[in-house]
Amino acid sequence: MEHNRKELELVSVTKRYGTTVAVNKISHHFQPSGYACLLGPSGCGKSSTLRMIAGHESVTDGAILLGGTDISHLAPAQRGTAMMFQNYALFPHLSVAENVAFSLKMKGEDKAQRLSKAGEMLELVDLSALGDRLPDQLSGGQQQRVALARALITRPDVLLLDEPLSALDPFLRVRMRGELRKLQRELGISFVHVTHGQDEALALADEIVVMNNAVIEQAGPARDVFNAPKTAFVAQFIGSHNVVSLAQGRFAIRADAVQLTPADKGTLQGDITAVEYQGTHVSVHARIARDQEVMALIPDTIFFANPHNPGDLIGLHWDANDQHKLTA
Repeated sequence: MEHNRKELELVSVTKRYGTTVAVNKISHHFQPSGYACLLGPSGCGKSSTLRMIAGHESVTDGAILLGGTDISHLAPAQRGTAMMFQNYALFPHLSVAENVAFSLKMKGEDKAQRLSKAGEMLELVDLSALGDRLPDQLSGGQQQRVALARALITRPDVLLLDEPLSALDPFLRVRMRGELRKLQRELGISFVHVTHGQDEALALADEIVVMNNAVIEQAGPARDVFNAPKTAFVAQFIGSHNVVSLAQGRFAIRADAVQLTPADKGTLQGDITAVEYQGTHVSVHARIARDQEVMALIPDTIFFANPHNPGDLIGLHWDANDQHKLTA
């Protein structure tokens, strides 16, 4: 697929339902041809944002630009976007190939042409052999790939994915993450993917847009957001970070940067509240002053060379360079 890499931009986009503000004046310029994840808890506004980009929700205020053109008031099929829904929404009475070709049928393309294009798309998602089957004869992962092929057949500039992996079992979810990433790189088009799973966002995204309470709390390259969260919410939601109030202010410290020491040798002292074996690491939770809790992720070989139990008093140590100051 050749694309002129149209850039997607949100300009002060707001969505209100009556008196409820679901999305509040958000602005963001997505990386062209990148994989972006909108990440946040339920009700933060991420799905409403995606649906406004798709045209399935109206924009209350602001504008959505694609390639510099305001698409906010265009019908979904005229925008240059395509959406893949969480439940796949396949037609049970149509074959796989007919499902993929459906939007071309609506545009009036003749049968031979649309089925030929559907064949190309099925090849792209490795389902060429299953074109004659009905959706209920496919596994969940295969149904998902059919939904992907159906969204991509319109040759969109931006593919929108609404929690596309949530219905899959954990093993298949990890495999499909790899397939989505590979497909995005091959096609060179922008993917915007909504998820509430930070593992999924980190595995997939070039850029992560963290949303909370209807606004964008932080956005940037995945590694930057993980390594340098700006707020306590981002540090906690992205996971594997401690948020600690110290005399010098409020800081985020990555759990894997915390070491266990004898009680009198650490940066802080704490009482162990929980120890959890996680395979490569052991997660140790300790309560420190002012009822704060710190988690340390200790490599399993180091932990079991000198194991600790709940109730033990220990020291918690980290390098000052691993303290990351939070703005809120």
